[in-house]
Amino acid sequence: MHVLLTGGAGFIGRNVLDRLLARGHAVRVLDSLRADVHHGKAFTPPPGVDFRHGDVRDRKLVDEAVKDVDAVIHLAAKVGLGVDANDLPDYAASNDAGTAVVLAAMARTNVPRLTLASSMVVYGEGVGVCPEHGPVAPGPRREAALKAGAFEPPCPQCDRPLGTALVTESAALDPRNAYATSKAAQEFYASNWSRLTGGAAAMLRYHNVYGPGMPADTPYAGVAAIFTSALRRGQPPQVFEDGGQRRDFVHVRDVAAATVLACETHASGVAAFNVGSGTPRTVGEMALALAASLKGPSPVVTGRYRLGDVRHITADSSRLRSVLAWKPEVAFEDGMAELART
Repeated sequence: MHVLLTGGAGFIGRNVLDRLLARGHAVRVLDSLRADVHHGKAFTPPPGVDFRHGDVRDRKLVDEAVKDVDAVIHLAAKVGLGVDANDLPDYAASNDAGTAVVLAAMARTNVPRLTLASSMVVYGEGVGVCPEHGPVAPGPRREAALKAGAFEPPCPQCDRPLGTALVTESAALDPRNAYATSKAAQEFYASNWSRLTGGAAAMLRYHNVYGPGMPADTPYAGVAAIFTSALRRGQPPQVFEDGGQRRDFVHVRDVAAATVLACETHASGVAAFNVGSGTPRTVGEMALALAASLKGPSPVVTGRYRLGDVRHITADSSRLRSVLAWKPEVAFEDGMAELART
């Protein structure tokens, strides 16, 4: 296939690009090389890749970029949490409006396949288990409780702390910060496009992606990059809350494989797929694994918190495994050791 890859110069994008080329696809990359992601670093595309430097909000540029392609993998986005109200316009413009421009261009040129990089954050706090009321949507965490060290989200009916559960793609969307809201909006726009054009849209809800080349030392970096950066400075990783936050850490090469597989095989309708390892880990466990791999100081559990953070969000990725025959290849221990070496 001839594939347009937006955001192909980014962390996940470069790995998706490598996977596409390894699978024999022709690739055109569109990337704005935005300063808050690339920090002025140049991008040199591999031989044979058609690179277009520009923003997905530029209609003329996007119209040119989608010409003669068979599919679009849309990764370009502003990432992070967006915990300040002043962040809202940039998320809405970069992610919502940018996606709308891409979809409109695809409709005008009859590009039939979209693979969209979504995120676990669309679920908010996901699903919790109350000993009295069973599976429920967790209530919001209150700042007074967080200050007191009560980190578990409450049952919305009885206020008791909830247990954890894996989140399936049928869970209700409950975005709780600007980035999450923009990702949910992207999914809705993609569904609108599919209904209007008959095109196929696969929404890949990435969980905590890590691996070599992760961005570091920015407010939007993944927690693994932040921990690794601290350890390389000889400092202990600073673990927020009590370190018990559950996540599904999935290696970037596994994410790239899932993304390209969805592009190749999802040919009709709209479907969402969780992309996770299937083995939940705590943030504290990740910090310990990285400290051991780097032979650095032990993590420090700080009790600090960010109100927009989600306590637990872990994926049930069985749909991706059963429908697309995907499975992760990189074990957590191997991935942490590789991250420590790079």
